[in-house]
Amino acid sequence: MDLKQTKNIIFDLGGVIINIDYDKSIQELQKFCKNDCTIEFSQKEQSHLFDLYETGVSTDEEFRNSLRKAYNIEATDEQIDHAWNAMLLDIPKERIDLLLELGKKYRIFLLSNTNAIHLRRFNEIVAHSFTIPSLDSLFEKSYYSHLVGKRKPDAPIFEQILAENNLDRSETLFIDDSVQHIKSADKLGLQTLHLQAPLTINKVFADVAV
Repeated sequence: MDLKQTKNIIFDLGGVIINIDYDKSIQELQKFCKNDCTIEFSQKEQSHLFDLYETGVSTDEEFRNSLRKAYNIEATDEQIDHAWNAMLLDIPKERIDLLLELGKKYRIFLLSNTNAIHLRRFNEIVAHSFTIPSLDSLFEKSYYSHLVGKRKPDAPIFEQILAENNLDRSETLFIDDSVQHIKSADKLGLQTLHLQAPLTINKVFADVAV
């Protein structure tokens, strides 16, 4: 990765900016299964009902009801939302500080496979922890899969960001913790960084931040 030719950075959210633990949501949801169940949701793959929700095809209500039907779950809307949000942990302050600094030097964007319930929780975490007005305020533009109807690793979402913002792909760095998303961006000619623990964005940009 050569930052000398980088002018634009597209950040993933979960696992890059906000700490996440997928197992926590699975464990919480499985508590509401009337029978033993295995919920198919992970960093690498997930069942179709999650895909529908992440691309905005399903509403919050439809998503909750799909969970109830698919996994024989008996829980209120609030219980399901709480369990679904359990995977969302914290956003370290140093990452917010870094993004504020990077925004002065690069054009920065956010690209997240997410959903309405999680987006509300992201902004609650930001509101309670920091003085910035919202998560979106850190970026020139944010792209959430459920709002744009496209998701990673599919090429159209990357092409949309490049086209709408007139970005040169050779000057654009994409940072994500999921290898399938990195492979897709690679094929499209973007610079890429597969962020894997213990590497963090603060370590990557240690020489950039003031």
